[in-house]
Amino acid sequence: MNVLGIESSCDETGVALVADDGGAAPRLLAHALHSQIDMHQAYGGVVPELASRDHIRRVLPLTRQVMAEAGLALADIDLVAFTRGPGLAGALLVGAGVACALAAALDRPTLGVHHLEGHLLSPFLSADPPEFPFVALLVSGGHTQLMHVAGVGDYALLGETIDDAAGEAFDKSAKLLGLGYPGGPALSRMAAFGDPAAFALPRPLLHSGNLDFSFAGLKTAVLTQVRKLGSNVCEQDRANLAASTQAAIVEVLVRKSMRAVRDAGTRRLVVAGGVGANSELRAQLGAACRKERVRVHYPELALCTDNGAMIAMAAAMRLRSGRAQPAHDYAFDVRPRWALAEA
Repeated sequence: MNVLGIESSCDETGVALVADDGGAAPRLLAHALHSQIDMHQAYGGVVPELASRDHIRRVLPLTRQVMAEAGLALADIDLVAFTRGPGLAGALLVGAGVACALAAALDRPTLGVHHLEGHLLSPFLSADPPEFPFVALLVSGGHTQLMHVAGVGDYALLGETIDDAAGEAFDKSAKLLGLGYPGGPALSRMAAFGDPAAFALPRPLLHSGNLDFSFAGLKTAVLTQVRKLGSNVCEQDRANLAASTQAAIVEVLVRKSMRAVRDAGTRRLVVAGGVGANSELRAQLGAACRKERVRVHYPELALCTDNGAMIAMAAAMRLRSGRAQPAHDYAFDVRPRWALAEA
């Protein structure tokens, strides 16, 4: 079965083709991605209407590119999967509309996929795929969650953010430091030149006794330090504050993740989502997991960001597990707000 996946939840248009031929896991045949970063930089963040219009321009050329790279024709597609939510409503409607129109033209079924489930299952596309059960740290955009994953569709929430997510803490702190969009990667690059112990920033909820997160207070602490430094701040001070901010976020993520693994009694940890590409997070989690003899799995770096491959993979694994049935009526809706437990 060849599954075409379309991702359009925010500011990346992703299309991919995955083949499920009965092996240990579905295989990625080809994928293509267009990022809207350059377009949104002038505004300092994502403009929803511009994002939707750009998805319209990109999705069909990317589909043609994927099919050409896979050496297959549109008639070889057996299922068209798309991101149903969560995300920007207009952007989601573009992907859903194109997916259902294409499926109708080909007389093929469709399947709407939860965006976070796509991230959760994306490490199965890596050279070192995990095995069930495992604990998952989902750090994607406005989401920071710890999940116990017993199998496809069998997810138990262990903890989540009660305000700002880790990605938002990176982005908002970067904006306070005068860094460009997207802020998270820019802050991480600057942090490489700073001292992570230069500023005593808080580690919110680190000793709360539960697995919830909170990063709004950290953002406020960064704002306080920026104001203290004033307008004549030197580059080294900015680098030090960036490094201290990253260190605070990473420490909370690592400590909570390892506590979740111990509490769940598993020996596997999966890290997925855009923040999972952060090199400092990977280094510290790797060291902590080696110390406690826990296997840690990540998506390939190219698949940490939003992409069509994770949507196609999630659809294929849902069908294989019997957790979903494809639709043939080509009616669709989108869910901008959608809890993973409801998927």
